[in-house]
Amino acid sequence: MPIDPTQPYDDNNVFARILRGELPSKTVYEDEHALAFHDINPLAPVHILVIPKGRYVSWDDFSEKASDAEIAGFTRAVGKVAREAGLVEIGYRVMANTGLRGGQEVPHLHMHIFGGTTLGPMLAR
Repeated sequence: MPIDPTQPYDDNNVFARILRGELPSKTVYEDEHALAFHDINPLAPVHILVIPKGRYVSWDDFSEKASDAEIAGFTRAVGKVAREAGLVEIGYRVMANTGLRGGQEVPHLHMHIFGGTTLGPMLAR
């Protein structure tokens, strides 16, 4: 069910629990600012989630409240994960859902990296 990004950060969301080590994940990258792992319900042959380690609900929350170091580190992590997954030459998509109408299901900022196949249109009409 999509979430309301105007609600406060939920420390019990699934990604917060992964960051605390309470839930397992198939990690592909980690540094001081970000954690990347395979999605448990992949929508493409490659479907990796990249999350910041800070308590941010959405992209707008992150861009307003995160430090310059967090923003740079997270952005660099997304690119590094795509490169290490071998997606740059063949192409890939990066997507973040925000809020109720954007289809966000977990109230923690996360970027989806999709690849490994030809991807369809961005939105169905």
